[in-house]
Amino acid sequence: MSVAGLKKQFHKATQKVSEKVGGAEGTKLDDDFKEMEKKVDTTSRAVLDIMTKTTEYLQPNPASRARLSMINTMSKMRGQDKGLCYPQAEAVLSEAMLRFGRELGEESGFGLALLDAGESMRELGEVKDALDINVKQNFIDPLQNLHDKDLKEIQHHLKKMEGRRLDFDYKKKRQGKVTEDEIKQALEKFDESKEVAEQSMFNLLENDIEQVSQLAALVQAQVEYHQQAAEILQQLSSKMEERIKETSNKPRKEFIAKPRLELHLPSENHNGGINSARSPARSPAPLDQPCCRALYDFEPENEGELGFKEGDIITLTNLIDDNWYEGMINGQSGFFPINYVDILVPLPH
Repeated sequence: MSVAGLKKQFHKATQKVSEKVGGAEGTKLDDDFKEMEKKVDTTSRAVLDIMTKTTEYLQPNPASRARLSMINTMSKMRGQDKGLCYPQAEAVLSEAMLRFGRELGEESGFGLALLDAGESMRELGEVKDALDINVKQNFIDPLQNLHDKDLKEIQHHLKKMEGRRLDFDYKKKRQGKVTEDEIKQALEKFDESKEVAEQSMFNLLENDIEQVSQLAALVQAQVEYHQQAAEILQQLSSKMEERIKETSNKPRKEFIAKPRLELHLPSENHNGGINSARSPARSPAPLDQPCCRALYDFEPENEGELGFKEGDIITLTNLIDDNWYEGMINGQSGFFPINYVDILVPLPH
């Protein structure tokens, strides 16, 4: 920055301090300008808050949101531009229903009903994914663009106007020490910036039809989702009625009791004890490097996660964030939640 630029910044800072601390009065803006500025500020805060709340509405599980964000971030860091979808509750329920339905088999009425319900839940999960994509493209992304472009540009104009206003007031207060031409030039620059800021705010507020249209797109996306979901559930309800009829009309089998087992006690050894085989205890892993012990079983749900069993010793390699570690076991590496393990040797700070 040039000497003249530094001098101007010093003058602005001096004027600002004199207004904040000394009670000096600066040039007042008209009421219409202040009202527009207030509405733009409210719009900016509304856009940020509604984007956040919409994401929470579509993806209500904060742990799943954090996991998805972490995995996608790590994928980008590794050059794997493979975005993962939010694990919809319907899809998770579908997996459980289909798994147990297959285990029970076609001879089980409950098993067949689980397969029907699981397939419908899978379809509901796909419809929910489509809702997420639709809302992001037609509601969240346009709002993000509004915040990053139009609102940011307005804030730039307002900041520039305020700087020129401070410069004008500083020079006006020093009339006599500052030439009349300098004061006049400062006023012209202030008026010019004020007009630009006023015009940009006016355009935003007058063209809010775009925001109304985006909100309408959010509502329409939900209407389509609920219509499709209702159709899927109606079809499933009809299938359940058929399963009830089939199960009710199915011939009942008679229970035939099997002969009871005879009791055979094991022989005692010479020391008065009973012969038994003990399974060898798991040998502990060396504790000469950062490691932890698994408190529970962890089944990976997404690419990049590390699975393990309760009691396993896992070598720690990195702390991803407050909720996730990166580690290795049996030659495999990946991420796992912190609350699933007990730290034996912590990572170095």
